[in-house]
Amino acid sequence: QLQLVESGGGLVQPGGSLRLSCAASGFTLDYYAISWFRQAPGKEREGVSCISSSGVTTNYADSVKGRFTISRDNAKNTVYLQMNSLKPEDTAVYYCKINVYWGQGTQVTVSS
Repeated sequence: QLQLVESGGGLVQPGGSLRLSCAASGFTLDYYAISWFRQAPGKEREGVSCISSSGVTTNYADSVKGRFTISRDNAKNTVYLQMNSLKPEDTAVYYCKINVYWGQGTQVTVSS
């Protein structure tokens, strides 16, 4: 059964860091581009970052550029989102997406 499970969310102070993970089971990530999205309360889901199947090409939303880094470890069938210099406006549920499949999301709260 194909499944995506995000983890690594939590409560962090402004300026802090978190690393999100998206672990896949039931299929191999090797041939897929992977994206991270987020949805803040009362807002639409928005794209945050994506990485190509090879890992060579990455893209970021302007709002996170220079602060977030997406990476993948195909041997572990896992994708990561390193989030640094977090701001209160980064507070959201973060989701990974592969092809048409979504994870269940992990909550990130940035607050003092």
